[in-house]
Amino acid sequence: MTAVDTALPWAAGMLVLAMLLNLWRMLRGPDLPDRILALDTIYINALALVMLLGIRFRSSLYFEVALVIAALGFIGTVVLARHVLRGESIE
Repeated sequence: MTAVDTALPWAAGMLVLAMLLNLWRMLRGPDLPDRILALDTIYINALALVMLLGIRFRSSLYFEVALVIAALGFIGTVVLARHVLRGESIE
């Protein structure tokens, strides 16, 4: 058993805990920017979790999925920020 095999479950557990805490903040956030920030952090944690799965299973498919999550998360954050600033999402 290597150090990577020992560290990966701990790291995955911490990421899941962080996602749960961010979900709580997203549901209980006092205002809209807090909720948007929590959603942004959830997708970043999901991205890191997918990367850990890619390392664990030694498959490059997970890294491609991580790229898709990153692109969709970025687009979602830009759309939500634009909605907050201007009140419109798509022109």
